Amino acid sequence: MGDSGSGVNVVAVLMRRRIPQIVCGLFGLVTFLCYFSDHPVARDIYLTVTLDYWQIIFAFSLIVGAISYVRVNLRGVERGVDRPYRIVSLAGVFLMPVLAAVWGIKGGSPFMWVFENVQVPMQATVFSLLAFFVASASYRGFRARSLQAAILLGAALLMLVSRSAIGDLLWSQIPEAAEWVRNTPAMSARRAILIGIGLGSLTTSVRVLVGIERTWLGGDK
Repeated sequence: MGDSGSGVNVVAVLMRRRIPQIVCGLFGLVTFLCYFSDHPVARDIYLTVTLDYWQIIFAFSLIVGAISYVRVNLRGVERGVDRPYRIVSLAGVFLMPVLAAVWGIKGGSPFMWVFENVQVPMQATVFSLLAFFVASASYRGFRARSLQAAILLGAALLMLVSRSAIGDLLWSQIPEAAEWVRNTPAMSARRAILIGIGLGSLTTSVRVLVGIERTWLGGDK
């Protein structure tokens, strides 16, 4: 009984952890090597992986995401956590495909009516809330308590004025000055951030390929 149980555990570990790690590492290594090779076979493999398999993976990830979304919300409905909102969310998930399949997605169809009168206003509401919190954070962050904060505040005001209708009326050189700020000092900071993101992505990719990063498998459980 004990040997049978340990055998089941070994198979479970292989199926849930080792095999996905091996497949991920193998495909990642092949894709990495093909990306830097000019050999026709390598280029064909790279294009096949990036063009064909990418779409297949995206489709399956969409299915997995939809199933996970439904399961999480059903569990929340059973527990009574935000039950009305979860019910409305689940109704939308199941209703929209039905409307699209039965009446199509052309203008004037029930699908487009729901999209224009429900989803679009909700998106506008979310972006309005986002703009409010961004403005609130900007107010706290742009207070000129130091020289660096004063420079940041001046640059932000210059960009805001240049993007408004009164920019040209106040001074004709404001748009050119704002463009210089955007292309020179702001671009330097942006490139530094992009380099940091690239190095972070490279580090995470290497950790996933060699099996050190296992959070995508559920962590160390």
